[in-house]
Amino acid sequence: MSTSKGKQNGKATVAKKSTTKVNDKDAGASSLGQNEKKKQTFIVRTIWTFVMIAGFFLILASGQSYSILLVLFCELATFKECIAVTTASSRAKNLPVNKILNWYLVFTTIYYLNGLDILKIILESNFTILTPYTDWFILIASHHRFICYCFYVGGFIMFVSSLRKGYLKFQMASLCATHMALLFIVFQAHLIINNIINGLFWFLLPCGLVIVNDIFAYLCGITFGRTKLLEISPKKTLEGFLGAWFFTAIASIILTRLLSPYQYLICPVNNSILYSNYWNDLNHCEVNPIFRSQTYNLNHVIFERLGMTSITIKPIYIHSLNLATFASLFAPFGGFFASGLKRTFKVKDFGHSIPGHGGIADRVDCQFLMGSFTNLYFETFISEKRFSVETIVS
Repeated sequence: MSTSKGKQNGKATVAKKSTTKVNDKDAGASSLGQNEKKKQTFIVRTIWTFVMIAGFFLILASGQSYSILLVLFCELATFKECIAVTTASSRAKNLPVNKILNWYLVFTTIYYLNGLDILKIILESNFTILTPYTDWFILIASHHRFICYCFYVGGFIMFVSSLRKGYLKFQMASLCATHMALLFIVFQAHLIINNIINGLFWFLLPCGLVIVNDIFAYLCGITFGRTKLLEISPKKTLEGFLGAWFFTAIASIILTRLLSPYQYLICPVNNSILYSNYWNDLNHCEVNPIFRSQTYNLNHVIFERLGMTSITIKPIYIHSLNLATFASLFAPFGGFFASGLKRTFKVKDFGHSIPGHGGIADRVDCQFLMGSFTNLYFETFISEKRFSVETIVS
């Protein structure tokens, strides 16, 4: 009996060892599979990063009009991705009008915000084919706000007419979500387009600062990050947040030094917007004083012992540091908001339009907030047209 039990125990031990070996092999294979998957994802992500960088610079070199089209594309793609959950629910509930209404309101808002600029470009470009219709364009431009209001009222009537019993709460929530997207995406994209019109410098510098901040927030976070920053973004750390501020400030000086010498970048657009590009630069202007060196007197109590009474510097460097501070301390909250939105609807990414990077919204979530602040900052502290007889009288 003892011998047979010993044999059985021996067999059981051998079976356990063989099972353990099989499990170890499976775990090893699984680990290798995950490593291979991570490696493949890293390669795809890196390739598409360089593709996006090259495409971005090509568009910038192609002219302001192509840069505006890029912003419009990102704006529409981001809006589409952000309301994807709502439209999917609409299809499930058999409410096709919701999707139509979303896009109707988007194009109505874009026309309201950018319509006059588009009409102005058409009228000033003197297209021969459009000459017979000049009077119509002038009539539409002179009644722009009234036409836009009529469009919006039409959308409101469309929404009320589509209300159905049993879905009222969902439809009202969907309308609120659409208006929130119009405010956070379409309106802010309009301000970014204004930045391009003020000069490509005011479009390129903020974009660069956000990208640099995102990179160094990751690098500083994985290097010496210890303190969690926000509950909704557990991978974000306070050390990475503050470390990125330091490196973004340095990057702002470098980027300003590289970009400011080119009139193609610092001049506002003119009537040649459709024809001007880096290779055929038709953009020339009287350079804004912030791009010229100016002398500032220093506080004699503090600097007298150092033998310094004044300093000569281009004011644009001071402004770029201010923009870097916003890009580091405030713009990331646009990304945090997007993270909260994704967690609300339990999705990892807004879409899969960019291999390895998710959707367009995942890449530009901070850019909208940064772009709107840049426009406000420019109009408040930099623009030479912020005061006129009309504005003072009004």
